[in-house]
Amino acid sequence: MKEGESEGSKNFEDGWLKAAELIRLEDYTYDLPDERIAKYPLENRDQSKLLIYKSGEIAHWRFTDLPENLPSKALLVFNDTKVIPARAYFKKETGAVIEILLLHPELPTRVINDAMLVRHSCVWECMIGNKKRWKLADMLTTNIEINGQQVCLSVHYEDYDQNLVRLTWDGDFVFLDIVKALGEIPLPPYLNRETEARDSETYQTVYAHHDGAVAAPTAGLHFTQDVFKKLESKGVKKSFLTLHVGAGTFQPIKVSSVTEHRMHSEQVVFSKQLINDLLENLETIVPVGTTSLRSLESLYWFGVKLFRRETTEFFIEKLYPYPFKEEDLPSSSEALHSILAFMEDHNLDHIIGETEIFIFPGYKFRLCQGLVTNFHQPGSTLILLVAALTGQDWKRIYAEAFENNYRFLSYGDSSLLWRRD
Repeated sequence: MKEGESEGSKNFEDGWLKAAELIRLEDYTYDLPDERIAKYPLENRDQSKLLIYKSGEIAHWRFTDLPENLPSKALLVFNDTKVIPARAYFKKETGAVIEILLLHPELPTRVINDAMLVRHSCVWECMIGNKKRWKLADMLTTNIEINGQQVCLSVHYEDYDQNLVRLTWDGDFVFLDIVKALGEIPLPPYLNRETEARDSETYQTVYAHHDGAVAAPTAGLHFTQDVFKKLESKGVKKSFLTLHVGAGTFQPIKVSSVTEHRMHSEQVVFSKQLINDLLENLETIVPVGTTSLRSLESLYWFGVKLFRRETTEFFIEKLYPYPFKEEDLPSSSEALHSILAFMEDHNLDHIIGETEIFIFPGYKFRLCQGLVTNFHQPGSTLILLVAALTGQDWKRIYAEAFENNYRFLSYGDSSLLWRRD
């Protein structure tokens, strides 16, 4: 046992680990034919189908009907991240094409919002296609045009083994200018098609604001200004957070023991306004998308760390929530008040953290009562999250979606799922 750890605590931790190890990935898969994957969005975003699951019952609506299916005092929480054109191609003199997908900034800052404003040079962790053709000593260069000005961009390895790439450019442009002129929107690999010009608009939410994601929070793609007007007239409130979605969201689980799956860390940003909104609406918080849900649940666990005086560092490890006994945890209100006190003590309007939280069956939700979400890949971390929310009814939900010709994945149809306790 660890120093200071009681026999009871050790037995409790062993118990939840054994329960988690009993989760079999094959129980969370289903057959998804390629023709059921929506390769393109509907012409009108809000005309998608909407499956509603509540108290074990399933009903079918249109997304425009979402407002009338929410309580008047519900709080919808949106992820306002904006997808950047993070995929770029460089052609070597040999003719070989090297693909670089930006994943996360490393230097001179890891804060994504700040990294977009860096000038002259920066280092990013990247996913590299055709890496065997790009040797350690090779410098790749290309010319791009920004506002009528020719800009020379060069890239080379900062760390070959870690896929850290340094990008250097002339002119007084910020990195976001470079990305917009150079790259293309990186569509999910399961769409199995080339990016098209219209994807730059359709693969963004209408409320996207903070540049930095390499994947869209796709549950939000269905929202339109008309839907927002209906929500407002119903009395439904809205609030925003930012989680810059990484490529890890597409990473399938490849290990038999799901707890061994590597969860990529993603950066989250919360405002004091959001936390006050949550405290005023603790009874009916409904995140829009799994990214918003994971962010909100991570926020609670940061509050736990502050409440327990463990640390002031906002980093939520993937299995941090699981070993606790209920009597050792603060309430949702206490956790959020701990965060507010921390922000006030440090004169902060926003807090920035990172999370790799892994939500699977057995998880107890702390802030979220429901979820607006699309239909996810079989055997994915997102299916496990849906199963944690709805129990084994996730199978009925997906079976109903198939029977009623729902469209699946990023450009597909939507659902409103209420938590089944």
